[in-house]
Parts: sequence; C-alpha cells; structure tokens
Amino acid sequence: MPGTSKLNFFRLSELAQAGQLKGKRVFIRADLNVPQDEAGRITEDTRIRASIPAIKIALEAGAAVMVTSHLGRPTEGEFKPEDSLAPVADRIAELLERKVPLISDWADGAFSLEPGDLVLLENCRLNVGEKKNNDDLAKKLAKLCDVYVNDAFGTAHRAEATTHGMAKYAPIACAGPLMAAELDALGKALHHPKRPLVAIVAGSKVSTKLTILKSLAEKVDQLIVGGGIANTFMLAAGLPIGRSLAEPDLIGEAKVIMDMMAKRGASVPIPTDVVVANELSPLARANRVAAVDVQADDMILDVGPKTSAELANIIAHAGTIVWNGPIGVFEIDQFGGGTKMLAAAIAHSPAFSIAGGGDTLAAIAKYGIEKQVDYISTGGGAFLEFLEGKTLPAFAILTERAST
Repeated sequence: MPGTSKLNFFRLSELAQAGQLKGKRVFIRADLNVPQDEAGRITEDTRIRASIPAIKIALEAGAAVMVTSHLGRPTEGEFKPEDSLAPVADRIAELLERKVPLISDWADGAFSLEPGDLVLLENCRLNVGEKKNNDDLAKKLAKLCDVYVNDAFGTAHRAEATTHGMAKYAPIACAGPLMAAELDALGKALHHPKRPLVAIVAGSKVSTKLTILKSLAEKVDQLIVGGGIANTFMLAAGLPIGRSLAEPDLIGEAKVIMDMMAKRGASVPIPTDVVVANELSPLARANRVAAVDVQADDMILDVGPKTSAELANIIAHAGTIVWNGPIGVFEIDQFGGGTKMLAAAIAHSPAFSIAGGGDTLAAIAKYGIEKQVDYISTGGGAFLEFLEGKTLPAFAILTERAST
C-alpha cells in the first residue's frame, strides 16, 4: 500500500503508480449530476468532464472500471426514463471516443467485466437503501470491486451507500483526483490561507447560509455579501431596500456577523450604490441609484458601479479568495454588471482563488474566466459544508480507512 500524503487518505493516483490497479475491478463513485433540458439534453457538462481523469487513470493502469452516480432525485426502486444516466453515458463515450455500455439492475453484480472494460452503472439512487446508507446494500455493493474510489466531492457531505458505506467495506478505499484536488484546494484556502482572506458569499437567503457566514466571520478579513443576503445586511445597516428580496427577521443575525467582523478589525462591505428595477424581467429598465435613495417600489437586482469598483479593489489586494454565489441577477445582462466586474477582478488577481456552487459555475462560464480561477469546485452542498467547518462523511471514512 502506498503511503498517505499530507492529507490522511489514499489517492487513486498513488495506487496506479504502485501497480495496484492492474487486473483489478475498480468502482468509481463520480458526481455526474448534470443539468438537462426538457428533451433530456445535457446543458452543462462540467461535472462529466471533471470525472474523466479518474476513469483514465484506472483504465491506463489496466483495471476493469465501473462508474456510477446519482442524477436528480429519483424514487428508490422506481425507474423513470428521466432518471436515466443514458445521456451521461453518451457524453462520456464522446469524450473518451469509445463505447460506454450502461448497465441497469447492477447491484447484484450480474454483469461481466474484464480489464480495459468501462461501464456506466445506472443511477445509484434507484437502489433501495442508497440514501439511508443501508449497511446490507453497502456490503453487497462493496463486493463488486477490489478498489473503491470516491471522486464525487459534490456528495461528500452525505453518508449514502455509494459515498460512505462502500468505502467502509471495500478491500481498498481511496480518493479520486477530483476529490483529492478539492480537499487540497479547500484546505489551502481555509486552513493555511495567504492573507488577506476574502470570502464572497451570495444567494437569495441569509437563513440558508447563516452558519457559513458565522463560520467565515471568524476566519476572513473581508466578507463580501451579495444578492438577497446583501439586502438583509443593508437593512441591518439602516438602509432602505424597497421591495427587494430580504429576510427582515434575520437583521439581528446580520448585525451579529458585522460585529464579529468589526471586533477582529475585519469588515462586511455594505453597498453604497445599487441597480434597481420595478420588476425582475429581461425587459426591465435598470436604474443606478445611491443605496440611500432606494424607493419603496424598487427591487435591488445588482450592486452599482461604485460598489463594484470598491469590491474589485478588495479583490485586487487579496491573498486568498473564496467565492460562492453571484452578487446580482447576472443571468439578465443589465443586472450582471457587479458579478461581471467581480469575475474580472478575481481573474486578474494574483491571489489564490477557489470558487464553488452551481450559480457561481454558471457565472464563471458566462464571463469566460475558467482558466483564471485557481480551483473551481464542482461540489455545491459539500463546498458549503466545508466552508462551515463541518466534517464531511465521505472524507471522514476515507481518512479512517487510511489510518487502519
């Protein structure tokens, strides 16, 4: 067994280099949960492309490779066409330029697999007991492989049969390159950051990210808030927000976070100007106003140019940047100025930058800065829980297996 690296878990790359995959059955739990349109066509394939390196490592090392993932929210034991990984199999086949058979009803192992073969196993959440991490199911699935690989950081915060149980019972359990890179990058950003550490947390509700905001308030030098979250902080600062999305009952929590930051000599920048409209629509007229001049009928849909410039200046002087969430309704161009400037500032900053969350990935793609962000996390909920400082079950079991 190859030695563990600085973080205490085994890595697929180490096993491959040590010749421990040749002729072995390798089970890769990937995160292939990609968005699709009504016709079932994949609309964004970042997660699929991110899963390819693990597959290649195993195949090139002479393994027989099986890959699975969840997709959507199927009912266990009830197959519906929209829950199928068939479009994903087609996309992997295109990327690897080879056939990728899709196998249904695979939990009992009633399929043959030889070294050099690659198969995709149908949506793992169709297996009864998957989400509850059923022990009997986990033991049965673990018998399918010689080496279990978790490369699904996006599900690392969940203890399920294919993300946790299998890792407990498989002969060898390791992290794939995506999982390992995520943990390395997040560790670098939060545990040993170059200062100043700047976090951008945006979204519609403070309540869904309250624990993250509090956790970060104890660590970061600047906490930039955006979207509906920023509106709640504006209320806490005594500013008018009109009909904007906010949570008035959490004004007290916002004040607590601002006070926590202030006591450390850090701050939560509050917008000084904003972009408003009287409706959320691609046809709406965008008006730039001072934050103190927001009218009762206004909806704040972006930060204004002065605020954008202030935030860009903060980013320019950062040592480490953690980005989760666009700061305006960037999907509509006239309300995307703030997010666009923020993205450009991150792209040009010398700081180590890590970004995560579905909307953040969409903003990065829209403004074409993929290559200028140091690490793009494909994990949504897992990324957020790591920011909170929570222990991720899938990571915990890998470290446990590496130490036994």
